[in-house]
Amino acid sequence: MTGDIRAEKNEIRAQCKRWRSKLGEQEKAALDSRIRNRVLALWQYREAKSLYSYVSGALEVDTRGIIEAAWAAGKEVAVPRCVPNTREMEFCLISSWEELEPGTFGVPEPKSACPLAVPSEESLCLVPGLSFDSSGARLGFGKGYYDRFLAAFPGRAAGLCYEGCVRPHVPCGRFDRHLPIVITEKRLLRAREDY
Repeated sequence: MTGDIRAEKNEIRAQCKRWRSKLGEQEKAALDSRIRNRVLALWQYREAKSLYSYVSGALEVDTRGIIEAAWAAGKEVAVPRCVPNTREMEFCLISSWEELEPGTFGVPEPKSACPLAVPSEESLCLVPGLSFDSSGARLGFGKGYYDRFLAAFPGRAAGLCYEGCVRPHVPCGRFDRHLPIVITEKRLLRAREDY
């Protein structure tokens, strides 16, 4: 990856963080609700036996309502835990919020007693992103955890993003993963027709 791409990525990250930090609480809740409804209406979600989801932070599309809906629907729910001293993450099964504790970067992670999840073709992974484009190119926080995880994930994946952070073009390096679908509060961006 060249320095020019890094600089461009960092500028888009900064723009999206500024945009998201200006969202009022009610406006963010309304956008999150629309995105949640779109996720729950997806056939990829309905047919999934297990949901792999991040636990949302303040700047991210909220996933708590989606996770609670998955529990209510009888789906297995797995959330990520960073593997110490690596840039890898593993997903662990949880069945309640009480099974989380502060982890890497202050993000809630599964407690050590939570069993590792085993993904299958019937799993759906919800992927956070600061920005996406219509080809499914993703810009995260820059650590590469999801790019590494998705490289071996056998199930389906969908990116979640606010429309205000979708860009005409997101620069990509050779290890950056594209998402086949991206869900915003306004639309479903389908990068692959077979998805």
